[in-house]
Amino acid sequence: TPGHIKKAAIQAINEGKTKYTAVDGTRELKGAIIDKLKRDNDLEYMPSQICVSAGAKQVLFNLLMATINPEDEAVIPAPCWVSYVDMVSFFGGLPVIAECKDNFKLTSELLRSKITEKTKWLILNSPNNPAGVVYTYDELKKIAQILLEYPHVNIITDDIYEHIVYDGKFFTIAQVEPRLYDRVFVVNGVSKAYAMAGWRIGYVAGRSDVVKAISILQSQSTSNPNSIAQAAAVEALN
Repeated sequence: TPGHIKKAAIQAINEGKTKYTAVDGTRELKGAIIDKLKRDNDLEYMPSQICVSAGAKQVLFNLLMATINPEDEAVIPAPCWVSYVDMVSFFGGLPVIAECKDNFKLTSELLRSKITEKTKWLILNSPNNPAGVVYTYDELKKIAQILLEYPHVNIITDDIYEHIVYDGKFFTIAQVEPRLYDRVFVVNGVSKAYAMAGWRIGYVAGRSDVVKAISILQSQSTSNPNSIAQAAAVEALN
């Protein structure tokens, strides 16, 4: 973890920022997240649309817990991070695996073939873990065009590897197609970009009614994320 981030954490300890915070994150951290999303992704959010959790994994778990009903389907492009499948199954949902044989990327044709009336989620991950592929603007645009035809399908975009791009430029799907804004939930965090995996700070940005439900779930499980880690994350994002 970079020195200036560690110093911010030490300063927070010395200033006594060791009490409970708001369940969904401090005002300062939400502000830093909002600024980051505008600066890096050209996306605008209000504080009520942000929830901070103990890492992006908890964000994903809470988001699926709040929304998955038994036999709801989630389209998951493969290869994929192993926890997506298990999380969907944990809540009684049905993972629908889309085996990506075209450079490990989901195509619009493959996506269309996997969508049914029971599809609730598409889970996108770019840059992808484990394949490492990054979706281009044009590729995301083609996927978005399909999604516009199916308004019942929501999108989780796991952008945790956003800053680990060596060729080209990173894009996120709501940035590429603003008409999907209300259906997209951006999941990100500080673990990968700022070498802060052990600090456990992740966040989601999306529609306020769903974000409120996530916050309510969190209030009855882990409560607020670590107060010192939140202060460090503010320094990282700013």
